[in-house]
This record gives sequence, C-alpha cells and structure tokens, in this order.
Amino acid sequence: MRIYLPASLDQLEPASGPLTPRRAHAVTPALRAMFPDEDDEGLEYAAQLAAADDSLALLADAPEAPQLRCVVSVDVADAAVAVVSGDDDVPSAVELTRAVPQSDVICAHVDEPGAAADVTLAAAGDEAAGERLDERDLLWYDASELPDVPR
Repeated sequence: MRIYLPASLDQLEPASGPLTPRRAHAVTPALRAMFPDEDDEGLEYAAQLAAADDSLALLADAPEAPQLRCVVSVDVADAAVAVVSGDDDVPSAVELTRAVPQSDVICAHVDEPGAAADVTLAAAGDEAAGERLDERDLLWYDASELPDVPR
C-alpha cells in the first residue's frame, strides 16, 4: 500500500533513523467513496494534500525544523497500516503502525524555500497563510535527491 507520510525535512536526515509510526494518508475506501468519479491519480493527490496539511501540525511542534511542508511517499505492507475511522478524521487518514526505514522512501514532496514564511504562519494558525499554501504545489524529489532538497 502506498502511503503519504507527513514529515519535516529534519526527519529525513540519515542520522534521524527510521520514520516512526504516526498518522498518514492513503487511498482508502472512504476516500474513493467521497470522490467516486476521481481516477487513481486524483485520489493519490487528495491523500498527498491531506498529508501536507498534517505536516503543518508537525512543524508547529518543531520550530527548529526547516519550515517547509514535507510529504514522504512510502510503500508498506497492508499489515503496517490501520484505517482510522473517527468522525474528525479525513477519509484518507490511516495510522502507520510500524517504523519505516529511510531506505524504503520512494520520494518526497516539499515546499519551495520561498514558502517558509507562509508555512510558519499557517503552522501557527494563520488561515490566510494556509490559503496561500493551498495555491502552492509541492515539489517532487526522488529519494536519491533528498540530501539536496533546498532548506
């Protein structure tokens, strides 16, 4: 199963070790039901955007981390994921139940450095900054490029 894991860039440093269990996003049956006319690519994009929103919460708790949204794409065994079914959760929400080695990362989607000010403001609750971020696309980086992501 492909999951979209909210992260911060400092969590992708080799010395940080494996990515720890946490809430993630995936193309779930609930997401498919919410967007029945959407193709797989559109559903994956919706799950990625939900993970980008969750990365803001991580950044709010880690002001020392580079203030850029980061979403890591990882393929994991179905048994490593539990579906989340709370009323407050978005339909793509899942729970990663096992640590993921950094070597399993396929790619990451990261804000360009110019978004840092809005990321910081949005992480602190500024709705206007959040709306500006909604208009920005995350940049794609292959796993081999992660050490070179601009911070």
